[in-house]
Amino acid sequence: MSEPTSIVPGPLESTDVRPKIRRRIVLPVCLFYLTCLSTFWAGSTGQPIIYIQDSLNEASLMPIRAVLGQNWHLGLSYMAAILGILFAHEMGHFLATLKYRIPASLPFFLPLPISMIGTIGAVIGMDGRRANRKEIFDIGIAGPLAGLVVALPVMWYGVTHLELHTENGEGSMVLGMPLLVQWMIALGGPADVPAGGIPLGHLFGNPFFLAGWVGLLITGLNMLPASQLDGGHVLYCVFGRAARHIARVFILAAIGFILSDIQHNQIWILMTVLVLFMGVTHPPTKDDSVDIGWFRRILGVVSLTIPLLCFPPNAIQAL
Repeated sequence: MSEPTSIVPGPLESTDVRPKIRRRIVLPVCLFYLTCLSTFWAGSTGQPIIYIQDSLNEASLMPIRAVLGQNWHLGLSYMAAILGILFAHEMGHFLATLKYRIPASLPFFLPLPISMIGTIGAVIGMDGRRANRKEIFDIGIAGPLAGLVVALPVMWYGVTHLELHTENGEGSMVLGMPLLVQWMIALGGPADVPAGGIPLGHLFGNPFFLAGWVGLLITGLNMLPASQLDGGHVLYCVFGRAARHIARVFILAAIGFILSDIQHNQIWILMTVLVLFMGVTHPPTKDDSVDIGWFRRILGVVSLTIPLLCFPPNAIQAL
């Protein structure tokens, strides 16, 4: 999934001279192409592991060749949609760093060819020690907002073309629907959507719905109010040092949620461990005294509702 820009805490010299930035080119480009292949593969198969196992069992590549030959158009559509969402998200961050002349890397896209998503998102590295409170706010919130600009119309197109009468592919999983998707389905989708979620097999012929669902999930995860996630940036810039208490309460609530039904919430354990590894609280910015103004405060508070709208608590369940 999409990772936030990273902030490295520590003191800086008093000078505000912004250094010339030298960025790596080859690795980001290679990872981008690998993620194109990975998401194309995931979009063509629905659940790649099934076809990998079939090929291993038969000692032949025919199952893989057959599914790619039949569903390549679905793979291309999914690849374009999900990479468009991820690219918009990361470029939101990147263009904000260019605006403020904060040293940052090009986006690193991260392929994961054995998953139904095909990627774990993308990440850029940033020297956050050089950014003040207002700059960190703008950089942090720019990614999720830019990603939503693409994800929402993709999701809406998928909802209006949702067909649940036939199973279009293999699948033993059910995707939970976040609140925002439930509203979209109520406005423009079919009336027979199961309340507990939609079986993955019924969604296989609708790559835009799948890409929109993944895009909203990534946005919701990134806007969780903790650590150096995008939501952590926004939380700290709006509430200052008090943000650490909110972040700690949130993490305790998240751990309680996981433990309440650990059999069905295992997917969130890795995310919680990652947040704990990065550190629950947000480090100080270069200058916390910079006022972010009333508009950013309101925007920040409103944006912290994004996880409630985009994040399905029971994201993926077994049938």
